[in-house]
Amino acid sequence: MRCPFCTTQDTKVIDSRLTGEGDQVRRRRECIDCEERFTTYETAELMLPRVIKRDDTRETFNEEKLRQGLLKALEKRPVSIEKVEEALLRIKRKLLASGEREIVSQILGEWVMDELKILDHVAYVRFASVYRRFQDVYAFEEEIEKLKIPKLLTEQ
Repeated sequence: MRCPFCTTQDTKVIDSRLTGEGDQVRRRRECIDCEERFTTYETAELMLPRVIKRDDTRETFNEEKLRQGLLKALEKRPVSIEKVEEALLRIKRKLLASGEREIVSQILGEWVMDELKILDHVAYVRFASVYRRFQDVYAFEEEIEKLKIPKLLTEQ
């Protein structure tokens, strides 16, 4: 690792620790020449699958696009950014665990809806209305009824 202070190529690692959820390594380093210390972070570079859209076009998975979709559905809802980031992380882990090079956008959409159903029912219905292209009020009613069934079962 090159020293950011004197640009010498040789540095030594003084300390290494796992950070976050164990998917990142924090390394404390020291330059052999100038003896300055600095911190680096190391993460595995994993390839997420490409997304096959409804019109059969393919695009690279875009985490920011997914985040914006979630945030749009959750607009003005009492859900913290931390919860949104946790949901994003779970979706990305599913993508990686699939082991596929390409994934159909409908599967990704269902995973998003599963996460929204846990986070906030209003956001779930908002997202579902766009994702499933509701044509009338009856489609909304049907989706809302599906949300009520698990609640009724837990109350008994």
